[in-house]
Amino acid sequence: MATNEEDDTALPLRLSFLQSRKCRTESIDETLVSSSLSASSTSQAETNILTKSAPFHKFVLTGGPCGGKTTALARLRSYLGERGFEVMTVPEAFTILASNGFQMSFFAVDGMPTCVQNTVMDMQMALEDSFERVLRAKGKPGVLLCDRGLMDGSAYMSPEEWDAFITKRNVTSAELREGRYNAVFHLVTAAEGAERYYTLDNNDVRTETPEEARVLDIKTRGAWVGHPKLFVIDNTTDFEGKLNKVVGITSNLVGLPSTSKQVTVKYLIRGIPDIQSFPKELKYHLFDVEKVYLYDTETTDGGAATAADTKEKSNGFENEYSFIRKRTHLSHDGTPLGTSYGLTTTHITHSGKHIEVKRIITPREYNAAFKTRDMNRHVVTQRRISFIWDMQSFNVHLYKEPVDVENLCIVHVQQQVDDDAKEKNKIMDEDVNLPNFLNVDRKLIDGKEDNRNFGAFSISLRDASGL
Repeated sequence: MATNEEDDTALPLRLSFLQSRKCRTESIDETLVSSSLSASSTSQAETNILTKSAPFHKFVLTGGPCGGKTTALARLRSYLGERGFEVMTVPEAFTILASNGFQMSFFAVDGMPTCVQNTVMDMQMALEDSFERVLRAKGKPGVLLCDRGLMDGSAYMSPEEWDAFITKRNVTSAELREGRYNAVFHLVTAAEGAERYYTLDNNDVRTETPEEARVLDIKTRGAWVGHPKLFVIDNTTDFEGKLNKVVGITSNLVGLPSTSKQVTVKYLIRGIPDIQSFPKELKYHLFDVEKVYLYDTETTDGGAATAADTKEKSNGFENEYSFIRKRTHLSHDGTPLGTSYGLTTTHITHSGKHIEVKRIITPREYNAAFKTRDMNRHVVTQRRISFIWDMQSFNVHLYKEPVDVENLCIVHVQQQVDDDAKEKNKIMDEDVNLPNFLNVDRKLIDGKEDNRNFGAFSISLRDASGL
C-alpha cells in the first residue's frame, strides 16, 4: 500500500513499464516481435527497439520568436536528466538549413517555398525517427524533446496550400500532430505581453518585427489546435515563472513530483453549441472520438485477479482501468481527414490520486485491443470541438452514445494550479475566461455525484439488464 505522497508520485514511472508490458501481451504486435526476436543475431539494442519495453515520451516545444523555447529545452534536458531519464533534443530542421548556406533570396525561385517545406519535413521526420530509435535502443525511460514539430510548417502556408501539400505527401494533419507527439508546449512570443524583452539578438535566423512576431505566434498556435495535450504558456508571469510552468507540466506528464499541476476543469453546457455563433476568426477543429474500455489483460480467463495483479494493487493503487481511443479529425463539413489512436491507463492510489499513463498506439494495436473490450460497458462516442480562447485550451465533448446521454455536452478547460495554493474544486470561475458563445450551466465538481452522472467511465457502464 502507498503510505506517503512520495510513493504515489513514484508510481507513474513504474506503471509506464507495466503499460508497455501489457501492450505486448496477447495480441498487440506480439507475433511480429516474437519472430523478430527469434533471430539469433538480435542484439540488446535491437531487442529494446522492437519490444518498446521502457517508457518513452515525445514532446514538442514551439511558439513565436523570442518565446524562450531554447532556454526551456535546455532547462528540461537538465531537469529530466538529473532525475533518471535519458534525454535527447531534436534540433529545428529549418535552422539547420539556414545555418548551412540557405539564404532567404532562394525563395525568389518559382516553387522554392514548397521545395523548402518538403525538405524541412523530410529532415524533421528523419531526425525525430533517428533520435527516437537511439533512445529506445538504450532501454531506459526516455524523453525526446523536439525543437518545433511537423505541424509548424502549416503556419507559413494558407489552409488550402497546407491541405494540398500534405495530400501530395499522402499524410494527414492528425498523423503529424497527435499521431506523433505526446504533448505540445507553445511558448508565447515575448512580443505578446512582455514586449520590452523582445529581442532577436540571440537568433541570427530570425528577422521578425514585434508585430510580425505576434502574427506568427497566432498562426503557430493555431497549427497545433486539436492536439489533446496542447499547453499554451503565456507571459502573465516573469520568465522564470514561464519556465517553471513548462517544467511543472512536464513533470506531471512523465510522472515526477511537482509543486504545480495541470488540471482539467469541466463545465456543463446547456444544449448543443451552435458553431455558426462562433467568432469568424476563431480557428477550431472537429473530431469524432470512440472510447473503448478494456478488461484487465492481467487477470485470469475467469476474470479473477491473479496473485501478481493483486500484489501490484496492494503495492500502490486501489483501482485501475484502461481504455483505447480512436480520434478522427473531421473537416468542417464532416469529411474524415485522418485518425490517431491512443491507450490510456488510469490508476487510483490509496490516497485518492488519479494517475494517467498515455501511449500512442497503431491501428493494428487498436484493433487487437478492441477484442478485449469490457462487454459490461458501452463504447462511448463523442463529437469534440477543440479551440484556443484567451490563451487557454478548450475541448467541447458532445456525447452521441450511449443513447441515454445523447447530446450531453461538457467543455473541458486546462488550468495550471499550485498544489499548495488551490485545489481543483476551488478554481474560481474568474480564473477561467469562458467564451460567451458557449451557454454554460455550471462547473462540475470533482466528486462522487458529478463523476457518477457526467464522467465517461460511469456513463459507459451498462445497467443490470445489459442496456
